[in-house]
Amino acid sequence: MKTIITTLLVLAVVVGGVALSGWSWYRGFLQQPVALDSDRESFVVKPGATLRDVAHELADRGWISSRFLFVMMAYERDQQESLKAGEYAVENGIRPPELLALLTSGKSIQFPATLIPGTTFRDALALIAADPAFRHELEGLSDSEIMARVGIEAEHPEGMLFPDTYLFGRGTTDIEILKRAHRQLQDVLAEEWEARAPGLPYRNPYEALIMASIVEKETGLASERPAIAGVFVRRLEQGMRLQTDPTVIYGMGDAYDGNIRRADLQRPTPYNTYVIDGLPPTPIALAGREAIHAALHPADGETLYFVSRGDGSHHFSVSLDEHNCAVRHYQLNQPCAALVEQ
Repeated sequence: MKTIITTLLVLAVVVGGVALSGWSWYRGFLQQPVALDSDRESFVVKPGATLRDVAHELADRGWISSRFLFVMMAYERDQQESLKAGEYAVENGIRPPELLALLTSGKSIQFPATLIPGTTFRDALALIAADPAFRHELEGLSDSEIMARVGIEAEHPEGMLFPDTYLFGRGTTDIEILKRAHRQLQDVLAEEWEARAPGLPYRNPYEALIMASIVEKETGLASERPAIAGVFVRRLEQGMRLQTDPTVIYGMGDAYDGNIRRADLQRPTPYNTYVIDGLPPTPIALAGREAIHAALHPADGETLYFVSRGDGSHHFSVSLDEHNCAVRHYQLNQPCAALVEQ
């Protein structure tokens, strides 16, 4: 009996010693700083990566001393299923608990996707497709297929994204980027439409968006947008054709070589507002909030014409005679005594 008791005591001491040694090992692991080769390095948690996948990669890099203890730490903290995919900025000297907290926080490095006002839907696709930070799932798809994936309910995708800078984690799909830009457009357009000026010649928000895209293309000068919109709105109200060059260019597609010729102005396309009445069938570009606001709050007045001064601004005219005079003055560099500056 005495021998059995002695044996049990020895075993208890051994087990206790092992447990104490294991606990000390674990506590030491928790306090051991991660050693990087530089002050900051990035670590990518891939979509679908498991806790053990991440622990193996961290150990393979030499950042942690034990895969097992890293996994145990996650289970102890009930974070074994909490990893968030993305690319993370890891600071030299961070300890394993802080590293785990970072990789489960979702606070990954954010990459910008910038959609530029006045560019086209296809321009936006090309910009996103050229960024290696994102996953590309739309390559080779038709416009209708892309619209179905993104959830755009329209006959044509042009203008159906809101131009802005959006931030996403590495590995975000192009589909998700377009979905966010489309949702933002819907929100902005609904908000601006709700606060629109009375008596406008638009049947719905989509027609206002078409007008906004034309305003966006006609001037980069923010202060002129309401005046540009005012000209086009009065033309619609008076049954005049819009006669705006950007719509002609859009209708020409790849045939546009940087110049518009007389034949181009006379060639029928669904977008040639020198030929068609009213608005073109779709937007011709991505329209920003300022252009949308201008289309829905056009400036009052009597002007029906405008021409570029060559410095980014425009001369606005009430009569065709004044407009023709301004064209000779600003476009042909021919003095026109009858020109009346606004």
